[in-house]
Amino acid sequence: MKKTLLVAASMLLLVTLFSPNAKAQEWDTGLDIYSSYIWRGAKFGSGPAFQPYVEMSAGGFAIGAWGSVSSSDLEGFEMDLYAGYEFALGENSTLGLTLTDYYFGGDWTKFSKDDGIHFFEPMVSLGLGDFSLTGAYMFYEGAGTGDDSGDLYLEAGYSFGSVDLTLGGGTGQYTDDGEFNICNIAVGTSKEIAITESFSLPVSGAVILNPSTGGFFITVGISL
Repeated sequence: MKKTLLVAASMLLLVTLFSPNAKAQEWDTGLDIYSSYIWRGAKFGSGPAFQPYVEMSAGGFAIGAWGSVSSSDLEGFEMDLYAGYEFALGENSTLGLTLTDYYFGGDWTKFSKDDGIHFFEPMVSLGLGDFSLTGAYMFYEGAGTGDDSGDLYLEAGYSFGSVDLTLGGGTGQYTDDGEFNICNIAVGTSKEIAITESFSLPVSGAVILNPSTGGFFITVGISL
């Protein structure tokens, strides 16, 4: 399964980059700094998190790298690679397909089931104006057990004005008992803080509740 997903992503990248009809490539990089790293209703590490990214896009295709490193002794280390394509379905509708390789430390070159280093996740997202739907399934293999496992995550989102609402549910790592349950209820917002006449600093924040685990979080971040 893992080798098949890697080959598919590599072929998609090569076709996109070397196709005679490929659009001009665009590169983007930046750094987000958050008071804490909260993902799908769960907290990773402690203290502020530094999250760099690098991305190349061409038309609807994008490939990139994203990471998160906590500033405290309780490490929340994560380095991901991803590739995806977004199809335009209409004036305000899109369909996105993404494959992500999650990496949480150790020898990156090891892909055997006993190492538990890489976690792969195909994701499908549908955008309908201000409304969005997301479905993802993370494949992983228990380190030292040889047992194949996976976690399902489903999410609905709605944006109006500067406010974003999120409702997510999942299985496995997302809930306290591994059964499907609501794990991510979030209200977020963002704004631009003017520093000079020509420079503004993007600031975002969210209030997040995980009803399954009882976790409650407030996080704020800036983007550079």
